[in-house]
Amino acid sequence: MLKESIIKQLNDHINLEYYSSNLYLQMSAWCEVKGLEGCASFLSAHAREELGHMHRMFKYVHETGALPVIGEIKAPPTKFNSISDLFTKVFDHECLITGRINEILSHAIEAGDHSTAAFLQWFATEQHEEEHVFHQILDKIKIIGEEGSGVFFIDRAIGGMVKH
Repeated sequence: MLKESIIKQLNDHINLEYYSSNLYLQMSAWCEVKGLEGCASFLSAHAREELGHMHRMFKYVHETGALPVIGEIKAPPTKFNSISDLFTKVFDHECLITGRINEILSHAIEAGDHSTAAFLQWFATEQHEEEHVFHQILDKIKIIGEEGSGVFFIDRAIGGMVKH
């Protein structure tokens, strides 16, 4: 059985992953409205991936005999200044998630909860990959630029990153 403090952290993270899915789905809609189908497709796929992360953690909490709890999920923002603003916010959000995973992982290790620590290692590795992908996207945006046809080429490059 998990310690109550770890159950709380995991449940909080379930809700953060759910929020992440909603955030990326909302960002996808913003991109669609702006005619950025490649970015919209990429973010929509990423929203589904985040929902998968939420389900994975939900199942783990349940399997340990604890009750997974979905709390109130705040509405994500709907307006962004530019494509670079949007992806900077995504990168910052992924860094926040990494920090939270690391906190839970550290707590599990300190508590001697090796099962939870092993479970969370997958998330830690996943977050490394996520940060790398979004850092690459920000680099592409800087290289291509957002002037003139730059946004078209950014959209094309990001659309080409969709995992099928």
